[in-house]
Amino acid sequence: HRLPPHPEVARTLAEAQDVLGRDPRALDTAEALASTLAVQQCLLVAGVAMARVLIAEGAAPALVAGMSVGAFPAAVVAGALDYRDALRLVTLRGRLMEEAFPAGYGMTAVIGLERAQLAPLLARIHTAATPVFIANINAERQIVIAGRHAAMEAVGELALQNGATRVEPLAVSVPSHCELLEPAARAMRSALAGITVRAPRLTYLSGSSARALFDPGLVADDLANNVGRPVNWHDTSRLAWERGARLAVEMPSGKTLTGLMQPAFADGLALCCDNNRLETLAALIRRQ
Repeated sequence: HRLPPHPEVARTLAEAQDVLGRDPRALDTAEALASTLAVQQCLLVAGVAMARVLIAEGAAPALVAGMSVGAFPAAVVAGALDYRDALRLVTLRGRLMEEAFPAGYGMTAVIGLERAQLAPLLARIHTAATPVFIANINAERQIVIAGRHAAMEAVGELALQNGATRVEPLAVSVPSHCELLEPAARAMRSALAGITVRAPRLTYLSGSSARALFDPGLVADDLANNVGRPVNWHDTSRLAWERGARLAVEMPSGKTLTGLMQPAFADGLALCCDNNRLETLAALIRRQ
């Protein structure tokens, strides 16, 4: 609902309605967004719409990267994946995740510990009955774990005893980015086998492997498997800087990734689309 009034937004929403069979704006309500399916669909639509607006205004990106489901709009913007195919794939992804873990699982952020400090604590708790995994390396000392609620609570207690400054359960009902989601990844691999993925027209950075991918087969593998692979946003941010990016712009909604990008872009600029004027964003990007 906060996307700018622009022909590219109208085109993107209309395409989504044609594929999904409903107005995508109906997904953008507090009630609907209790579903990870709606959240993922909205992030795809909003990301593609805003990127198309900026490109139409002469402010195209040089590189793209996406965290988790953000890989799909990144692939669309890079020209590797058709938007309509992305809508179908993300819908499947969201449904698979909801059906796999209806209750009892989730994700928790641990602040203040590095991976090397946190991993031994997980090893003390993890069992087949109490699974818990490292899921996201968002920053050097901001790591997200995924698994059973009881297991994450136990790890959280150990983390606080061993120097963590904060442990925060996330409003996520699915243990994403760990081997618990391998069945969903397997289904995504099957789905992508029937879809054309092209070589990206611009640099596509994998948020999982923190590598630049140019081969369409590798991009397809990244999209299919990222649901069950840990996210390494910390190294992805650094890779973007190392490859010459000096301005990072986060697509809607929110500013979480902007904050995570700021250490890598300390000598550049990281900002979000939310609460910034389109004219300002376009001017900053064109200046690069």
